[in-house]
Amino acid sequence: MLESVPLLSAVNLHKSYGKNAARVEVLRGLNLDVHEGEFVSVLGASGSGKSTMLHLLGTLDRPDKGSILLEGNRIDNGPAEERDRLRNHTFGFIFQFYHLLPELNALENVLMPQMIAHSFWSWLVHGRSLKKRGRELLERVGLGHRWRHRPRELSGGEMQRAAIARALINKPRVLLADEPTGNLDAATGAHIISLLRDLNQNDGLTIIMVTHNLDLVADTDRVVRLVEGRVELGDLIKSG
Repeated sequence: MLESVPLLSAVNLHKSYGKNAARVEVLRGLNLDVHEGEFVSVLGASGSGKSTMLHLLGTLDRPDKGSILLEGNRIDNGPAEERDRLRNHTFGFIFQFYHLLPELNALENVLMPQMIAHSFWSWLVHGRSLKKRGRELLERVGLGHRWRHRPRELSGGEMQRAAIARALINKPRVLLADEPTGNLDAATGAHIISLLRDLNQNDGLTIIMVTHNLDLVADTDRVVRLVEGRVELGDLIKSG
């Protein structure tokens, strides 16, 4: 039986920052395959390359060497407009610091990726249905009653839930989560992980989550450990 092609692959990724004596190697030949429908946790100490890897997978940055493959097709070396399209439609992003716009309410923040994707006239045509989807997503993450509130009026957990809804508005295939509970207390963080697991199990959403917190990975399908810019061989841990 033929093995299925991974949905997303990192192949021999190298990435460094700085020049000459100040040059720092972050990734040193990283390889990773993620299959459709997986919920993968990536563990590693600070500086191990977790966030850099996530940025490369989502085409937010380009590797110095190596490649990113989506269903076997290389995506990291395409034209800027193609990478923009991938970030707007194929990948959804959740960050540790939420990155909500303070002048917009929760619903407007959720709709921002769609507002970017549509022209003025297209928004006039589709805006009502998109607002309905935004409200439905806020209901899904438990913020249906808070859609008019601005970020300063929301708790940390509520802001992260709004950020998750925003990441889902364009129906991505892959959700890339960078320390999504890093600014939250343990109980709130557990609720966020439970929400992500629900999206994975009930919607089939592929999720790659980077974290340094061992307590968060029990509900994920697979745990990968990064050490000095590489996946540590033999350390693919099945969660029980």
